[in-house]
Amino acid sequence: MTRFAGVYVAIVTPFTEEMEVDYGCLREHADWLIENGVHGLIPMGTVGEYATLDDAEREKVVETIIEAVAGRVPVVVGTGSPSTKKAVHWAEHAKKAGASGIMALPPINYNPTRHEIIEFYQTLSNVGLPIIAYNNPFDTKVDLKPDLLAELCKIENFVAIKEFSGDIRRIHEIYEKTDLEVLAGADDLALEGLLAGATGWIAGFTNSYPKESVDLFALATSGKVAEATELYRRLLPLFRYDSTPRLVQSIKYSLKLVGKPVGKARAPRLDLTEEEKSNIEQVSKLI
Repeated sequence: MTRFAGVYVAIVTPFTEEMEVDYGCLREHADWLIENGVHGLIPMGTVGEYATLDDAEREKVVETIIEAVAGRVPVVVGTGSPSTKKAVHWAEHAKKAGASGIMALPPINYNPTRHEIIEFYQTLSNVGLPIIAYNNPFDTKVDLKPDLLAELCKIENFVAIKEFSGDIRRIHEIYEKTDLEVLAGADDLALEGLLAGATGWIAGFTNSYPKESVDLFALATSGKVAEATELYRRLLPLFRYDSTPRLVQSIKYSLKLVGKPVGKARAPRLDLTEEEKSNIEQVSKLI
């Protein structure tokens, strides 16, 4: 069953010059993305800087987006947290607020055993929302490999995987061993992931180029490979920043370049260097 088909945006959290959450800008940004055809929004992912928000801010960001969306597209909420208890809290809050699902990193603050990973997702499943597991072995100590996913997919609400390992071969193996829905997780492997059978794409730079991203998805999934490849190659020099540690700053700077400023990233992320900004400006001109 396909639940999360299409382009889902890992939406940024805008900040004012005083580095407070800009909820008005957040509403406007959500509207703009939907107007440009995106299929869903995901607050509180890596791009949303969830780890820098206090609990009250995090709750209000989720509630603001769900209110602004008003049912037009699904909202899937990130639950990344240092403890199972806290992850469950964010899943329960998402359910209460009206989210369509959750995107759940595995335990993030140490190297858990296989049994602990399974128990973690089982506990989240008990909340009762569909789960998109987020496989990001670069930022966590866990790699959700196909053999492990074959066990996890037995959990009732464990329905999809955001695959960010960088190994495109895994998509085929996941489909061989599980009944999970696979979502492309890296912008610079989006086309490859879609052509390998991913039914959706959880995207970062779609924040600044929503129409182009939606067009890419439509071309790729309708068999227009040559046209998709031509568009993808224009986007790819920018998309490559999605797989770097500076992705949040790069996406926010890209938004400034397209006339949709959302402020800077919160510390510990520091502003881009002048050289980095110049490089992003140059590759943006290719689009």
